[in-house]
Amino acid sequence: MNETKSEIKPYKISKLIVWHAFQLVKENGGAAGVDQQTLENFESNLRDNLYKIWNRLSSGSYFPPAVKAVPIPKKTGGERILGVPTVGDRIAQMVIKLGMVGAFA
Repeated sequence: MNETKSEIKPYKISKLIVWHAFQLVKENGGAAGVDQQTLENFESNLRDNLYKIWNRLSSGSYFPPAVKAVPIPKKTGGERILGVPTVGDRIAQMVIKLGMVGAFA
């Protein structure tokens, strides 16, 4: 039997969904995470970066990296901590979100 790599992965995730997730994350913008990788930097090696996300998600070996902790002032005084994920993790989260509404197929 002649199977492609995507057919032997435990999770069927379309590469098109990963591309769409990237586009949605790019539209939203956002700061770099703990790895200091900006959207522009991620995009400079887009094909490889998206492939790594797709491969890890579809093989079940994806583990999210640490989240950058940023203190945000509260209106009532004091501050709260905001967690900023990496660009790659935001894309992975978007893939999962899209999949929750049946977009993997």
